[in-house]
Amino acid sequence: MELLAQSTTTSGGISGGALLVIFALFGVYIAAFWMIFTKAGEPGWAAIVPIYNTIVLLKIVGRPSWWIFLMFIPFVNLVFLIIAYNDLSKSFGKDPGFTVGLILLPFIFFPILGFGSARYLGPAAQAPAGVGVMAPPPPPPPPMP
Repeated sequence: MELLAQSTTTSGGISGGALLVIFALFGVYIAAFWMIFTKAGEPGWAAIVPIYNTIVLLKIVGRPSWWIFLMFIPFVNLVFLIIAYNDLSKSFGKDPGFTVGLILLPFIFFPILGFGSARYLGPAAQAPAGVGVMAPPPPPPPPMP
């Protein structure tokens, strides 16, 4: 009895549909960062330049630009990116819950920040110690007798 050779092909790559979804999410991400940078008074084109876009993000949130070097250290970069995202949400007047959204669902929360009604309030990291951008005003002084 003769055995017939069966031919199976596996591409081992990404399918066309998955690649289309990845490019669409990447386009939304770039457009959202373009708008975030524009709202913060920075050039929107900086969103498409690798490494420079992180430097601009650090400038927007009020962190020193030398933090870019920390972004190249594995695991350390995750900690400092979370800090930068937290400062970004505070810079736009959002709460810590929004930071969790930026970390876990960036393809939803970055467009909300970029295309939504959020206004840039200034760099959150440069606020005085103990006083965040979202802190309530101090209470009025007591009346004089």
